[in-house]
Amino acid sequence: MMIAALALTGCDELPGPQPEPTPPESPAPPAPRPKEPSESSRAATRHYARVQSDLLARGLLRRDGGGPDTPFSDRQLTENFIRIALFDEYVSRGGTLVAQQSESSLRRWDQPIRFGLRFGETVPEAQRAKDRASVASYVRRLSRATGHPMSMASGNGNFTVLMLNEDERAAIGPELQRLVPGIDRAAIRTIENLPRDTLCLVFATTTGTSSVYTRAVAIIRAEHPDLLRLSCIHEELAQGLGLANDSPEARPSIFNDDEEFGLLTTQDEMMLKILYDNRLRPGMTALEAKPIVKQIVAEAMGGRV
Repeated sequence: MMIAALALTGCDELPGPQPEPTPPESPAPPAPRPKEPSESSRAATRHYARVQSDLLARGLLRRDGGGPDTPFSDRQLTENFIRIALFDEYVSRGGTLVAQQSESSLRRWDQPIRFGLRFGETVPEAQRAKDRASVASYVRRLSRATGHPMSMASGNGNFTVLMLNEDERAAIGPELQRLVPGIDRAAIRTIENLPRDTLCLVFATTTGTSSVYTRAVAIIRAEHPDLLRLSCIHEELAQGLGLANDSPEARPSIFNDDEEFGLLTTQDEMMLKILYDNRLRPGMTALEAKPIVKQIVAEAMGGRV
């Protein structure tokens, strides 16, 4: 990781007569203005503002993490974890990613995760600063929840988060090939042609037949208003840790396409903790993992195995 150092330069007092006053320094040139978004991107900005307003008007995108109205039992937590961590949401068919759930194996990271945040040219500096703070705070929360080492990187890291507008995302293919050599062409097409109703996505890669993640890239639309933006950060970064699926039965949870919860919930944090418990191993099937998960859940909730 490259570390930048800041050097402070002072000046010594000159002996003898005082010099003539020097004219004040010219102000530093203003930071370059971000590139103007296209009409397509501006239309997307208006669209996602309406989407957020509609969801909030319906009482969705909750930020409370769940409460008395969303209880869940030991059995529900166990079943939700198995469905979300040990099933995939998509399959590749004919060079295209198709939404179809299929049983998989337990996957997670074993190396420290370094999150790199990159922006398209149209994202203003004020928004970039806000996004950096949001991601850094959330990374600390994820690291506490999992017990796994995570930090922010000054470059791409091994988990890159891309904030891109419509035009930037549609042309991202060559950069994705540099970030993830050997990336499936179907994944590139999915990202470049992202349907309007897909708010964001993440993909993580393994090597060969391994179930250990080595690289991940999240794509978040730069046109999103603040809460949709933060919601995408919460869901995609957590899914990129190994909770790869969604389930309509999971509540309270962001791993549920009903959008009831916008930010990581209490149950979601528990699932992340289960995922990185040392008693589980990458490559485990649902059948192998379930009795161990039941034991972990019973200990966490004080219930019976």
